[in-house]
Amino acid sequence: MAVIAPRETNHVVEGYAQLAPFYDRFTAGYDYATFTAALETLARDHGLRGWRLLDIACGTGKSFVPFLARGYEVTALDISPEMVAAAWAKPETRAARLLVADMRELPDLGRFDLITCLDDSLNYLLEDAELVAALTGMRRSLAAQGLVVFDCNSATTYRTAFRSEFVREQDGLFFAWRGGGSAEGGLASATIDIFARGEDGWNRHRSDHVQRHFTRAAIERALAAAGLELVAVRGQSPGGRLDTTADEGRHTKLVYLARRAQFQHSDLRGGACT
Repeated sequence: MAVIAPRETNHVVEGYAQLAPFYDRFTAGYDYATFTAALETLARDHGLRGWRLLDIACGTGKSFVPFLARGYEVTALDISPEMVAAAWAKPETRAARLLVADMRELPDLGRFDLITCLDDSLNYLLEDAELVAALTGMRRSLAAQGLVVFDCNSATTYRTAFRSEFVREQDGLFFAWRGGGSAEGGLASATIDIFARGEDGWNRHRSDHVQRHFTRAAIERALAAAGLELVAVRGQSPGGRLDTTADEGRHTKLVYLARRAQFQHSDLRGGACT
């Protein structure tokens, strides 16, 4: 496991330092095998041919393990040392190359046929310039015919699930979620309190999260500024199902597929979206 130090400790690093030991249990209901298979099918339908994967914001490895099982050569990174350490501790991830790095300052790790950035990770970037920086790094890391696929939370998610309050028990842990949000295109915050029984009784761990809702228009502007063109958008529903339509008012996330722009950066006109 290699570490490329982020430029600063930020809200993402701090939030996931607390959540990392419990993340896999918090996300126990996520069907990554089904979801990543749908993403791979989408990419193959739009020209993906190779088997070199870069998984950005890989967390504890749940997003790239299915790709390893399907024969991909995987490089994966996350800004959180604790999340990468949790990934490294799993026997099923040992075939991957793992790094701690900041997606806003993506190092040169080679060229990849497929780049993934999943689980609303881009929503943790709070400024347009940060989004453009991350996407620009992805474009530089693409092979000639490579594709980028990522998801972002929809307006519906920030109006409903993100700003909700609930308590859930999972394998002896209690997760208490308290969320709040703002208008479309604004910031949303949530606190996850984890209650875990220890030798001295119950212990509380607090994980704070701040995200920004990026509208589809904002995503398309950032893609163009980064030298990428949009080739497909899909609506994601619970269970990892992808719909051919993409409706911010109905789907929980939008999934974007992009490639290198076919024009020089000064002549970007955007690609057709199918």
